[in-house]
This record gives sequence, structure tokens and C-alpha cells, in this order.
Amino acid sequence: MKIHSIHHAPFEGLGCIENWIYSKRFPLSSTNIYESDILPDLNDFDWLIIMGGPMGVYDEDKFSWLKDEKKLIKKSIEENKIVLGICLGSQLIANVLGAKVYPNKFKEIGWFPVNFTSAAPNNFLFSSFPKKLNVFHWHGDTFNLPKGAIHIAENSVCKNQAFIFNDRVIGLQFHLEMTNSSIREMLKEGDDELIEDKYIQSAEEIVKLSNQANLCNELVYALLNKIEERFGSRS
Repeated sequence: MKIHSIHHAPFEGLGCIENWIYSKRFPLSSTNIYESDILPDLNDFDWLIIMGGPMGVYDEDKFSWLKDEKKLIKKSIEENKIVLGICLGSQLIANVLGAKVYPNKFKEIGWFPVNFTSAAPNNFLFSSFPKKLNVFHWHGDTFNLPKGAIHIAENSVCKNQAFIFNDRVIGLQFHLEMTNSSIREMLKEGDDELIEDKYIQSAEEIVKLSNQANLCNELVYALLNKIEERFGSRS
């Protein structure tokens, strides 16, 4: 099973997802799109994982590669590939599916809970998730739920925190993949965003709560295992 990941910033990698891929011995390729790397051909991968980044989906004038990336995501969905988007990745998927992406009322940075909807226990991929979970956030934008998507998670700050479309396309606004080291790297690069605000924690508080990453990592492993079990390498 061939997996390809797209990265929008050097400090937003795959986190623990990379450990899972290597443990399965699946071929992994990647595009550092911020370095103008060439995007892959559709035949080069079975799964596409789209990571986060500091830009917005509407910043095409600043980042010309966004147009080509959106085309690849759209074609991947049309070809029934497995597509997993995290943070900016989820926003790009929502945008490609015709949903509006826009600045949220509040930025959400740090460890805050999300509630899983009544649809989650009935969905194969999320059936093992708890009703409520503290997860790591770093986003200022949000999106409307794409037409035909299943609403999976929400909280009081951001209504649409996770969704599934056509069984194979998953959007997660929050981060389950973060490790202690990747969180520290993100804090180092984004410390200018850590201002006093209602839903922005200090760097000290974020680091103090980072042991919660262990459960989040276990759950993303469970999610990936279920995707593999249900769909395998078939595209």
C-alpha cells in the first residue's frame, strides 16, 4: 500500500503517523510543497495524507501551488483514494468539496476538548472513540460541513471539527498525530501567535498538558488500522 503525504511547512510533519506507516512497512513518499516539490501522479499512491500549515485555503495569490494541490485532492477523491486531511488538510478537503472555509470567531490553540457526535459510534472508523476527548488544536479558520459529509466531532469554539465523506475521505480539524517533540517544534515556530485570548493557551500550559498526546496517538493508530482493515490498498 503506497502512501503519499503533503507538507505545507517544515514544522508540521506526520508526527506519530510516520511511526505507524513504518511499522506496517508501507512505502511512503512525500511532497514538501513549500519547497516547490512536484506533486505526485495519481498512480503513485493509494492513500493521500494532507497535513497542516500556516496559510489559508483562499491564499492562492500568495501560494500559487494551492491551485494544483486542490486539483490533486479533487482527483484523488474522484478516484476513490483514501484521503486524510489534518487541520489545513481538512480545510482543503472541505473547500474542494464545495464548502465555505473562513476565519473562525476565535483562534483555538492548545489542548481543548471535542465532542464526538451521535454519528461517530455508528461509524466503523470512529466506533472506538470516546464521547469526549482532549485534543491539540492550532487553527484560526473553520469550514462549513461539505454537502453529503457525515458530521463526526464538534465543540463550542468550532462547530465542525471532523467529518467523513463517501467513507474514504476524512477531515480532522484537530491534531491526533502530535508528539511531545512535534508540539515543541510547533511552539518554537509559532510563538508569536500565543497571545492572551479566550481559547489560546500559553506555551507552558501546552507543554504541561502534552502527556495527553499519548491517548490521541493511540486513537489515530486505531483509526489508521480501521482504514487499512476496511479498504486495504484498494483505490
